[in-house]
Amino acid sequence: MAGAPQNFGTGDDDDLGSQTISGINVTPLVDITLVLLIIFMVTATVIVNAGIKVELPKAASGSDQTKTTLALTLDKGGILYLNGEKSSDQAIIRYIGETLPRTPDLQAIIAADRVVPHGDVVHLIDLVKRAGVRRFAINVDPNGAAGGR
Repeated sequence: MAGAPQNFGTGDDDDLGSQTISGINVTPLVDITLVLLIIFMVTATVIVNAGIKVELPKAASGSDQTKTTLALTLDKGGILYLNGEKSSDQAIIRYIGETLPRTPDLQAIIAADRVVPHGDVVHLIDLVKRAGVRRFAINVDPNGAAGGR
């Protein structure tokens, strides 16, 4: 029997062991992918922080690629916010005093509504500089034109 041909996988002996997979079922993969996509879409809306609504002045040379370390915002009513939370001058000085030794290259990003008086913005800049921050930027709307309303 040494010269007899052997038939492997012809289905004679065992039908279950000889079946070949001719394709991959992608339905479970698509189902899982869609479920993950929905989960990411729902959680993305929760993760985004609610910002303080201010109408930034327009500037053609503005850049929106700054890294905010210390976000200061003045809204229409003159209310001051530090990193999105209502604050005061003394709280800002205290926060800078605690943060500056750990991060000496601390940068303040100042955003003020366009109806806020110029003097209030200058006061905020002076406050930040007196507290020890040497780098600051004024946040503008980069999509607008200079002088536009």
